[in-house]
Amino acid sequence: MAVQFSQDTMNKVQEIIARYPEGKQKSALLPILHLAQESFGGWLSVETMDYVASILNLTKIEVYEVATFYSMYNTKPVGKYVFEVCQTGPCMIEGSDEIINYIKDKLNIGVGETTQDGLFTLKTVECLGACGYAPMMQLGKHYKEHLTKEKIDTIIEECSKSASVNN
Repeated sequence: MAVQFSQDTMNKVQEIIARYPEGKQKSALLPILHLAQESFGGWLSVETMDYVASILNLTKIEVYEVATFYSMYNTKPVGKYVFEVCQTGPCMIEGSDEIINYIKDKLNIGVGETTQDGLFTLKTVECLGACGYAPMMQLGKHYKEHLTKEKIDTIIEECSKSASVNN
């Protein structure tokens, strides 16, 4: 089955493109990649990125460059819950590497991997702009701050419970 936006999503795409002057459709790439990721399972397959390129009249490589540069885009399947742990200086000073190692051990996955049940993916990312709350991570649209092993246990437990209720 070919990748194709729903009519509602395509209307949003056209709305986004219309924000920019003629010939500047590349400016719409970031928000349209977000829509594509939301629409097609939480990640951007090559087919999806090619589809976005065709909509915006861009070369495929222009889309690949952007999708692989930013950590907010997933270019392979991810779990229902993506732990994006900051690994830059302030978070490392406050123990983010210990938190990353704890998550790896607790979930039995490495960075960039997903648990066998498909629930959790662990990613490391550059600064999320919340240095005063280190160590921290992003989980969906929410920041989880001042992380400890106990807080990680609680987050994993809450996500697991939520997943079992929603299935």
